[in-house]
Amino acid sequence: MADFINVTTLNRLAKQTLAQCDPLNDLIVCGELSGFTRHYKSGHLYFTLKDETASVKGVMFRSQARLLSFEPQNGMQVLAYGHATIYERDGAFQLYADYMRPFGAGAAQMAFDALYKKLEAEGLFAPERKRPLPAVPHCIGVVTSKTGAAWQDVQNVIRRRWPMVRLLLAPVTVQGLEAESSIIAGILALDRDPRPDLILVTRGGGSKEDLWVFNSERIARTAAACRKPVVSAVGHEIDTSILDHVADLRAPTPSAAAELCVPDRSEFLQKIAVLQENIQKNMQNRLRICYNKFTMAAVEQGRQSQHRKLERCRRELNLTIQTAQQTGRYRTRQAQNALQAAAALAHSLNPYGVLARGYTVVTCGGTVQAVETLRAGQQILLRGANAEADCTVHAVRELKQGGTKDAAAEII
Repeated sequence: MADFINVTTLNRLAKQTLAQCDPLNDLIVCGELSGFTRHYKSGHLYFTLKDETASVKGVMFRSQARLLSFEPQNGMQVLAYGHATIYERDGAFQLYADYMRPFGAGAAQMAFDALYKKLEAEGLFAPERKRPLPAVPHCIGVVTSKTGAAWQDVQNVIRRRWPMVRLLLAPVTVQGLEAESSIIAGILALDRDPRPDLILVTRGGGSKEDLWVFNSERIARTAAACRKPVVSAVGHEIDTSILDHVADLRAPTPSAAAELCVPDRSEFLQKIAVLQENIQKNMQNRLRICYNKFTMAAVEQGRQSQHRKLERCRRELNLTIQTAQQTGRYRTRQAQNALQAAAALAHSLNPYGVLARGYTVVTCGGTVQAVETLRAGQQILLRGANAEADCTVHAVRELKQGGTKDAAAEII
């Protein structure tokens, strides 16, 4: 009779045998989820994968489960990555999954819709959360594969449109099991770095399975928590990811994202030229206005100057008039005084004034005659103050008084 072994040894031997089977240690199993359970305490996932004819139990421990980019649901077709072995305690053959993703259009859409509704309900897609990009960034952080075409496209567009900006690359894996953690690490590194003004997360086109990592909830939440604006450019225009909805700006392609992140140098130069032209026109208009104002001011200044000159001339004329009037009055007074003196002198010399005192004037032929000039028989006229008399000279005699020889006439 052969030696016996206990159940524990049997299960251990079976486990060791399976561990030495390489195909069972690196598996990708496709199947439909059923009996899915998330343990409320441990966080482990328990499920069954099945197809048309068979099923297998599966488990995913919490450390791997928290890295899932979607929420597994019963009836969903998935790809489970991991290894198969025996659980010694129960002797149950089961699949230990390290990673899982939806498989097929229906499953992928179910996972996408479920995560979309969840994040939308939390407000991660709200338009008011979207931040504007800097108009002229100095540095752009790029999260993408260093060897991918997306990185080359971004560099080419940036060099053509705005070569002054710096590009800071966070090289990551954009597909495969390590892609999710790599992309998250790249976003966090650029968000901590003070140099970038915004973060561009991008990769080129691929199948839906290749692009599925960008539907990761963890990547979406990391992008939403960034302090800097995030631009998403994943795949082609027809490809839409959860990251596209969370990002502050979504671009259809990496090249389009580069165009949206920086201004166009030629357009910028054209705007500068237009601004220069407007400034020049504005300066010319202002100079014209200033010239007109200056001309008006000069005319007004001339008017004021003429007014001041006229005012000065008026004052001088008034002063001259006053002086002339004073001088005229003075000279008039002098003339009046002189006239009065002359009149008094003339009055004193008026022969008729002498006549008023009783004297007479001898005239002959209208000419006053001195007595010495008279001759006997000469007809003369004696004129007094109030009367005159026609007379004939009878004789003329010389009179001597005090040694002076005078003449006297006898008048009939």
